[in-house]
Amino acid sequence: MARFAVSSMAFTAAVLVCMLVVASHVDASLTCAEVTNLLTPCISYAIFGGTVPPACCEGIKALNAASNTTQDHRAACSCIMDGLSKIPGINYELVGTLPQTCGTTCSYKITPTTDCSKVD
Repeated sequence: MARFAVSSMAFTAAVLVCMLVVASHVDASLTCAEVTNLLTPCISYAIFGGTVPPACCEGIKALNAASNTTQDHRAACSCIMDGLSKIPGINYELVGTLPQTCGTTCSYKITPTTDCSKVD
């Protein structure tokens, strides 16, 4: 049991490091590093389900508050899509429930085929 917890934590840490390494600054007021930092608490839920961590909801709400323009929304979407594509086992149905579960909204739905260039 402890070995699984350590392996799971190591995997999550490795994924976070990978996301931060590939995170680049986008031409918007948000950076991928900021988006990644806000949404990292959501990774375990997006893979395993269960209870959404409060820090995940706080991150989603903070991201919504910081995303004020179409350019911000597109930049955040692109960063999210890029990050999620690098994490094995993501359940996009669970990802899609996060805004409502956290008591907020999102102007776009994250799916494997979301086209961020069309996000408003």
